[in-house]
Amino acid sequence: MAAPFTILCPIDFSECALNALEYAAKIGEKYKAELIVFHILNKQDYQIIAPLDLDGTYQKEFVAQKLKSLQETVLKESIPNGLQSCKVEILEGAIVQTTIEYSKKINANLIVVGTNGMNEFREQVFGSRSSKMVLQTDRDILVVPRKAFFKRPRKLVYASDYVEEDKSAIKKVVEFATFFDSEIDIVHVSSRTRLIDKALHKTMVEEIKLSISYDLVNYALRSFRDDLALGIENYLHLAKGDILVALSKKKDFFDQLFSKNLSRKMSYFITKPLWVIKSF
Repeated sequence: MAAPFTILCPIDFSECALNALEYAAKIGEKYKAELIVFHILNKQDYQIIAPLDLDGTYQKEFVAQKLKSLQETVLKESIPNGLQSCKVEILEGAIVQTTIEYSKKINANLIVVGTNGMNEFREQVFGSRSSKMVLQTDRDILVVPRKAFFKRPRKLVYASDYVEEDKSAIKKVVEFATFFDSEIDIVHVSSRTRLIDKALHKTMVEEIKLSISYDLVNYALRSFRDDLALGIENYLHLAKGDILVALSKKKDFFDQLFSKNLSRKMSYFITKPLWVIKSF
């Protein structure tokens, strides 16, 4: 018997983490998944949610009660809709590394994590913990911004760079899309219009059409004179995409999308979830 699809949702009880939990539960319903709500004891975070317990005497008990309350809510709302189970776990350690290690231990298929996004004091699109987790994990990860509240994704935008692994990644995107009857836009953004891009695009479209069976797929080739990431963001905005999907296999392409130098120019990304595909 195949192991159930497993979703890990690290939570610190912030607004963005609760948004991530909603996404995790709704996705878990479709995959008939096992959802694990995961908290790592951290004194700094704890003092924010329980300022009167300065020495952390009741930290674990307090956290356990809050996790139980969230678990009961998820069980009540999502089990009738297909979620297989919801468990809670508390560990101690460095937040990013402990999450990554635990995701391997349970063989998680997907990590769903919240992020505060970018505000006037930050230069990164993601909060530092989420950003490190995206870069270091070998698991698929969905990053949910604070302003993103779950709704049925009408359109997924897949950023392609014409690599062989795109075809395998797109099959995974199609599986996800069928749960929600979502459109999929497969888009390649180039810094300039070149004949070779048009030829590669035509070849890619032909190969993908042979490898998938899903009617709601659109293909787009766009040129954008400024940075690659801004081109993707512009397309995501104009196409009214709900989730941006990127494959991290090709490091230079992924780095271009999420360079620190670009993040201050970008605004739309911080309101839309990002699904980073790491494996097939």
